Amino acid sequence: MSVPVAPVKLLAVLAALALGACSTVEKLNPFGSSGPKVKPAELAPIQSTAELRSAWQASVGSAGEFAFSPAVVGDSVYAAARDGAIARFDGGRQVWRIVAGQPISGGVGSDGKLVVVGTPKGEVLAFDAANGRELWKARVSSEVLAAPAVTEGLAIVRSGDSRIFGFDAVDGKRRWVYQRSTPTLSLRSNVGVVTAGKVTLAGFPGGKLVAIANNNGAAVWEVTVALPKGATELERVADVTSSPVVSGSTVCAAAFQGRAACFDSNTGNTLWSREMSSSAGLDIDNRYVYVTDDKGAVHALDRTSGASIWKQDKLTLRSLSRPLALGSYVAVADYQGVVHLLRREDGAFAARATTDGSAVRAEPVRFGAGFLVQTANGGLYALEAR
Repeated sequence: MSVPVAPVKLLAVLAALALGACSTVEKLNPFGSSGPKVKPAELAPIQSTAELRSAWQASVGSAGEFAFSPAVVGDSVYAAARDGAIARFDGGRQVWRIVAGQPISGGVGSDGKLVVVGTPKGEVLAFDAANGRELWKARVSSEVLAAPAVTEGLAIVRSGDSRIFGFDAVDGKRRWVYQRSTPTLSLRSNVGVVTAGKVTLAGFPGGKLVAIANNNGAAVWEVTVALPKGATELERVADVTSSPVVSGSTVCAAAFQGRAACFDSNTGNTLWSREMSSSAGLDIDNRYVYVTDDKGAVHALDRTSGASIWKQDKLTLRSLSRPLALGSYVAVADYQGVVHLLRREDGAFAARATTDGSAVRAEPVRFGAGFLVQTANGGLYALEAR
């Protein structure tokens, strides 16, 4: 059972919890078709100090109720839509487009040879990246809400019940599955996995971050990003619902109703942690860790200590994406498809760009010298900061 939740909808969640012992709470934008329940921050005019321009744009199709993120390999972009459309774009030019023949429910994973997507019924579909020809199918234990990862001859797929499957990239045969116990109540989210060398990193309900060996699916180490706390099941939700990020020997992650924390990626030893609720996630560069919190503020924290550097709070309740570090700038996108460029040193607004007016639900993706966003209406925008 999935139940929408936002700060103003706690009574609805509590009523739903009475219906069953094992539930998922949907990580939901509070600004639905009926209009915002709590008024988001209005966008005041800014004095631009940079240019955020569109290198190219294309359309792949509506996301429906799901969150889609494109895959980037070199100059190629692979994107999918709710209706089963999958397309490859090179430099903004469509190379091929196919229809999978069934709905798709998450983003795309690719290594430039294989393109992998998942469906609401738990099917995994793999295609040739060169021409879109179907190569194989496999199945997981529940719906696929996240983009798969393709690495080291593996297609790694996370199912909605938090199991992680490793499939052979050549024929789709299952090599391993990683699973762990989950709390009674958890957030339903499109969080996927991140590959780093010989391991796959994944966050879990209950605030855990695990490094999984790619060769056999065994846990290499497990750390606690956040500990559940509170008197009720709802208060004790402390899930990692965004992708961890890796930079050198540091891996950082954030948890809803929990903390932002960084760890040694080789041992799992904690470097620092900060109390901070984030379902959107974080990013890292050589100086700072950037976090989007659940009130819509963007924070810059010192990479080595976690100390606060700055906070941009003029985007409150705009359902921001995770931040993306881009050299001298940090980019975030919101529920109206507006992309905001912040200055790295102080968080001040540097530039702003509009897309098609629909939400950017999935995280922005690095692409060349800039980045890509995919909107709920299916717009693909390649943006560059200057």
